[in-house]
Amino acid sequence: MAGQDVDFDSLLSAAGELGPYQLYMSFAMFPFYTFVVFVYFTQIFLTEVSPNHWCRIPELENLTEIERRDYAAPPDNSRFGYSRCSTYDVKWADVVLTGKKPDSNTPTIPCQHGWEFNKSEIPYPTITSEMGWVCEKDSYPATAQAIYFVGSIIGSLIIGYLADRYGRLSAAIISTLMGGIFGILTIFSKNIYDFSVYRFLTGTAYDSCRIMAYLICLEFIVPKHRSSVSNVTFGVFYCLAVIVLPWIALACGDWKITALVTSIPLLTVILAPLYLPESPKWLISKGRVDEAIKKAERVAEVNKKVIPPDLIEKFKVNALNCEEAKDMSILEVFKRPCLRNIFLIICLQYTLVAVTFDALFRTINLLDFNFFISFTLISSTELPSSLVVGFIMDVFGRRVLIFVLLVLTSVFGIMTTCFSGWQSVACAVSMRFVLNMAYNISIQWVPEVMPAAVRASGVNIAHICSSFAMIFSPYIVYSEVYYRSLPILILSVCSLVAAATAIFLPETANKVMPQTFDDAEKQAKDHKLWVFACSWNKTVNKDLKT
Repeated sequence: MAGQDVDFDSLLSAAGELGPYQLYMSFAMFPFYTFVVFVYFTQIFLTEVSPNHWCRIPELENLTEIERRDYAAPPDNSRFGYSRCSTYDVKWADVVLTGKKPDSNTPTIPCQHGWEFNKSEIPYPTITSEMGWVCEKDSYPATAQAIYFVGSIIGSLIIGYLADRYGRLSAAIISTLMGGIFGILTIFSKNIYDFSVYRFLTGTAYDSCRIMAYLICLEFIVPKHRSSVSNVTFGVFYCLAVIVLPWIALACGDWKITALVTSIPLLTVILAPLYLPESPKWLISKGRVDEAIKKAERVAEVNKKVIPPDLIEKFKVNALNCEEAKDMSILEVFKRPCLRNIFLIICLQYTLVAVTFDALFRTINLLDFNFFISFTLISSTELPSSLVVGFIMDVFGRRVLIFVLLVLTSVFGIMTTCFSGWQSVACAVSMRFVLNMAYNISIQWVPEVMPAAVRASGVNIAHICSSFAMIFSPYIVYSEVYYRSLPILILSVCSLVAAATAIFLPETANKVMPQTFDDAEKQAKDHKLWVFACSWNKTVNKDLKT
């Protein structure tokens, strides 16, 4: 290490690059990936409703479901061939006595006694079906979801500040507790206003309940293994949770039970200090160098390695001689033009990818296939996509790989609109597969360009940008009422724009995450427009070994 700065990653290399401790940290992420799945996706299963519905007529309750629909719903030229929001203006008691179906020319009126829903599609009561959020109120679920993302923005601001002030671990615990407590309170919703308030408060936990723990885990992995370990961990645990979720909702059989079952486990986060350490690079940024060294020594102890004393001394000298101000804020990024531009571009990319990622899940009901099976099939792509991207990301680099993946996302999206049934599902699954890989790259790219002192704040600002854009995500999905394929086409365009941003970002494959603002700015300035990771990978690997 002569002539080189000794940073925390140097200590990690000596303590064991990929040993039992890194495996332990990977498993420590399992609860947090489960928490974020519950916080993020549960609302879909609380509000989803069968689009196949018709007016409820109390006098027809002794008839079969098909007979009730045929009697109550006037025929029209809509997707289902009958009106979902109106019924005949007749005396239904007389209709029952005569057994004669109303003439199609009979005047109609809006539904007076609520709706009946096709239970073969969504076989349990949701808050939407209970409260009649269909027809003129069909935008209510989208509005509640948008308000959830407003809560996410507020939560990111608060949690980002707490993370940089009091530590990543404390921030992870606080945000997860907020998600659990307000998720439980959701069951007391009596109208759209109650529900929106509770979902706003639950949204303050997204996605901080995962990202803070993710940052901690990332800092205990050396650069050359960071992509494979973090993505495999994400793929296995996140995929398991998201595949199981629809069947949890189905087994619960009621939206209130689903809300409880997916919220109560979040309260176990109070046990996190027993198994999850504090971020060492946050400790260093606060001048608590000795505590960071103890973290590295603990890694060495578990991995049955010994960190040379002279390496520790060099690390101390380097840390103490660092001119970085301990309490620099994220505003410092905007004072440095090169670093500012990179940060804004990567925020734009993450925002577009996140919006596409979110909205694609919400378009599942457009596939004309079983909702729960479609959700499971699309979710099952998380594991293979994470495994693949984890091992090829450092070979091809972030830039060229995400560019290709996002272009493919757009292509598969357009293909999805050209088919129906299983062919449409196959295209959607393919779209999801490549989008997952792009999303994983984008998530990892953001902290890799930020200095340690404001890494959590930087990640949260990127998340705030995406959350602001995702306020419109439910309305992108809602645009299908105007043209059925419009949501997918909008997402395809978003993917193409996100692909273009990759050209302007620095390659970070196999590079040490910047500790100081000067490190981050140097990385940004060294960026060359047409140089990709595969052209200099061998040189970087040689430097890392040295």
